[in-house]
Amino acid sequence: MSDFLALAFPWIKSLHIMSVISWMAGLFYFPRLLVNHAERDDPTGLLDQTFQDMELKLFKVIMNPAMMATWIFGLCLVFTPGIVDWSEIWPWTKALAVSGMTWFHHWLGRRRKDFVNGSNRFSGRQYRLMNEVPTVLMALIVISVVVKF
Repeated sequence: MSDFLALAFPWIKSLHIMSVISWMAGLFYFPRLLVNHAERDDPTGLLDQTFQDMELKLFKVIMNPAMMATWIFGLCLVFTPGIVDWSEIWPWTKALAVSGMTWFHHWLGRRRKDFVNGSNRFSGRQYRLMNEVPTVLMALIVISVVVKF
């Protein structure tokens, strides 16, 4: 298996990068949808249903598959011989940040369900603040991998 991973490394790395880009696009855009949804909340109207449809499609069709692909290809990279040295700090900071990104992804999914159930309790301002979470985590991940501190 490790021979296959070593031979397929450039392809796996390429697919991992494409998956990450797709996932990050969703993680950046989804909170903005929630900001607009919270600030224009009309629980029985057409606008509410439009936001719910947009949120559902983004989450289920783009974000979930991109997150799963990111994890699969990322784990393939981790198990490729010679790629990760777990005695260094950077793989641990990246793993922690990716875990945080995954938690945030699921947090967004729960907020989507809050709107569906009519039980949203966050304001547009709170969603704006949460919109910064993926940016901070992305910076930590990129610096960890590139600088290898």
